[in-house]
Amino acid sequence: MVEHVGVTDELIGIRHYLHQHPERSFKEVETSAYLARLLRGHGIDVLDTTLETGVVALIEGEVPGPRIALRADIDGLPITEDTGLPFSSLNPGVMHGCGHDLHMTGLLGAAFWLADHRDRIAGSVKIVFQPAEEVGLGARTVVESGATDDVKAIIGTHNNPNYAPGQIAIGPQPMMAGCVKFKVTLHAQGTHAGYPQKGTGPIEALASMILALQTIVSRNISPFHAVVLSITEVHGGHVWNVVPAEAGFQGTVRFFDQDDERLVHRRFVAEVEHTAEAYGITADVDWDCIQVPLVGDEELSEAVAADVPSYAALKPIHPSMAGEDFVEFSGCGARLVFAFIGSNGEPGCADWHSPHFVGVDGAIGPAIDFYVNASLRVLAELR
Repeated sequence: MVEHVGVTDELIGIRHYLHQHPERSFKEVETSAYLARLLRGHGIDVLDTTLETGVVALIEGEVPGPRIALRADIDGLPITEDTGLPFSSLNPGVMHGCGHDLHMTGLLGAAFWLADHRDRIAGSVKIVFQPAEEVGLGARTVVESGATDDVKAIIGTHNNPNYAPGQIAIGPQPMMAGCVKFKVTLHAQGTHAGYPQKGTGPIEALASMILALQTIVSRNISPFHAVVLSITEVHGGHVWNVVPAEAGFQGTVRFFDQDDERLVHRRFVAEVEHTAEAYGITADVDWDCIQVPLVGDEELSEAVAADVPSYAALKPIHPSMAGEDFVEFSGCGARLVFAFIGSNGEPGCADWHSPHFVGVDGAIGPAIDFYVNASLRVLAELR
């Protein structure tokens, strides 16, 4: 039986407060305290953990059964908000530019409902407010704390401004890309700019590498596979008349197939090392595969998706090249269920991580309904 929970004035006020008071990754001290107070105020047990920020709570059902978890991320971004919203950020240089205020509010609404309907819960539900998603380390921190060791499945969401409020996308297809962070450091012989023959400057090599690396995807990856290689930061030299002894660049690779990531890695290292050799310098390559692609559990995702049309519009998944550390929860053995919740949908609206990003209050109700109905469905499927 599908539930339609609805949004209260309390929840709208909570969302606006959270949006006004964003905190950076692993610094969500006040946010965590605020969430814990709200949970306790609704009769929900807040658990002691080793986490410095973030909150884990537990709602026990009246009928024995499996234990699952619901997760929302809580950190803001180092962005100065420029939305004109009446509840814009009050913390200079920090903004909920990825909509984590919506995530927290949706999960709170679901937690409040579940706590008031324990007779509907055949098992128990952990409520996980996770820190530091934006730096890709928060989920791993929660897993390492042991807070999710006892859950059989974990359900998460991300608002998506490319869908309208009331639209939800979920299924067994890849949803968010795997993410690599790379850094290249070039070592050369610096010299006076007027005597380049006495050195082996790295700047020309750096420029050649950047151009060559852009051909890896176009000439090596199938056009039917989605892979992105972006160089996002370049540095070298500090003085106008000195050829530097060191230069470098860093960036990211996004992918949905791990064989593609391995191929890009091989070609990347070969391009950098051979170009460095040609210019008579050396190069170090740091390649950190931060996250694998996010793919929900096939059986559970399809079961949850089957219920969605009863309370929202089920839409096809449009995979995102953004990363999401929710996938780290598979490390504790939990089966993953993940959905996009429509948060804007207007033509030309700003996307995540923009100072102009606006997630509308209308996204809260569908998020609550999703968390509640998905939790009841997953508990039933796991019995």
